[in-house]
Amino acid sequence: MNPQKIESALGDLFESWAGEYPDLILPLAPSGSDRVYYRLQSKERVAIGTYSPNDRESRAFLEFSRHFFQKGLPVPEIYAENLGAKIYLQEDLGSTTLYSFLIQQNDYFPDYLIQIFKKVVEQLARLQILGGDGLDYASYCYPKASFDKESMFFDFNYFKYHFLMVSKAGFDEPALEKDFHTLADFLLSADSRYFLFRDFQSRNIMIRGGEPFFIDYQGGRQGALQYDLASLLFQAKANLPPDVRQDLLNHYLDTASQLTDIDRERFIEFYYGYVLIRNIQTLGAYGFRGIFERKEHFLKSIPYALRNIKTLIDQWPLPIELPELTKALRKVIDSKKYEPFDKIKGSSSLLTVEINSFSYHSTGIPEDSTGNGGGFVFDCRFIHNPGRYEPYKKLTGRDEAVINFLKQHSNIDDYLNNVFRIVDRAVEDYIDRSFTHLTVNFGCTGGQHRSVYAADELAKHVKEKYGVAVALRHIEQEKKNWKN
Repeated sequence: MNPQKIESALGDLFESWAGEYPDLILPLAPSGSDRVYYRLQSKERVAIGTYSPNDRESRAFLEFSRHFFQKGLPVPEIYAENLGAKIYLQEDLGSTTLYSFLIQQNDYFPDYLIQIFKKVVEQLARLQILGGDGLDYASYCYPKASFDKESMFFDFNYFKYHFLMVSKAGFDEPALEKDFHTLADFLLSADSRYFLFRDFQSRNIMIRGGEPFFIDYQGGRQGALQYDLASLLFQAKANLPPDVRQDLLNHYLDTASQLTDIDRERFIEFYYGYVLIRNIQTLGAYGFRGIFERKEHFLKSIPYALRNIKTLIDQWPLPIELPELTKALRKVIDSKKYEPFDKIKGSSSLLTVEINSFSYHSTGIPEDSTGNGGGFVFDCRFIHNPGRYEPYKKLTGRDEAVINFLKQHSNIDDYLNNVFRIVDRAVEDYIDRSFTHLTVNFGCTGGQHRSVYAADELAKHVKEKYGVAVALRHIEQEKKNWKN
């Protein structure tokens, strides 16, 4: 759908709810789905507007939200909807996710963050147990009403075809299928009467005033308590310390035991099985998004998921044997093929990567002053241009509104993933050959929006992945006395 049509429809819905047309309609950072989010604001009211092309998914989210909100659970209030236009308005919970706290941490895991996590697991137990009570799973769940054996095999096959096979682990397929059946049958013997969030991880947990609120549960269904807890505590890049995980597991059980009967020993026995299937599902997603689609974020997450699995199978607290699955996973782990590049090697190399943004209209392709005859030149002009729209004309590719526009309404992410693939090969080769210089140029019409964002993203990517020296210039913007 055209972004102007989405914004116009959301503006009209906002006016019908608030009694005034919004002064601000700002695109927000995209999720991993087809949904498009905006913040709409007038003098008196603010809301999050959502465009979602999937009607059944929207209906599930809206009905779940109303059900949970009526029970006093920490979810956004639904303000208005127009599913004929595929849009709805919900409460604005701010911009701070639990994940934003996690990425600030290094080896130290502070007490204040542990306290936030304790609130999260308390509210998770309430959502699963109290929220699941009286919920009409059959009418509203999408795509399945329960996390049944068929659902598990969707995840197993996703993992098998999109991760194990492309990782060239080598396995006996009938033996692996037998292990999948063994694991599924074991997991399905757990108590599965509760609401299963399905993607309960730190990006779907908002923190407002120190309290957690939950979003993106439209894929929820009936299932076991253990799955969501495993999703949170073993989220790949969260990298929670083992003692913190154990403390939070115990705290969750203390809360859940006040709401329903819990056999702790039996709960924990199934819990580690759900840790395994959740990490299998995660690796399938990382394999598709990372190995097939070459999306850098997912590729960088694979080692964390593998470390979770290594810890699990080294200690192996499960009462079942899964020999072929274990063997295949160990092959991938031992191959170390997904371990990150040695940044010490990169940072101690002679290489400097010079990255420029420029205007085709004004300055043209920058001259190479190194004597190497030039480097990569990437044309951004085919990417949807935010500069065509009045709200963005005075902004640059470093402004949040422009960045969110590009990520929501253009193919900038796919474009940059392909750029990364090309440039990465050159950087690794130049490090090995002790070359001193590589130039990468990004051009767009005005050198203001698309090329600026692309140059910034590549600079960040190269620095974070390789640790080499980076020289970043925004030629057109610096002509305007812009301080880089």
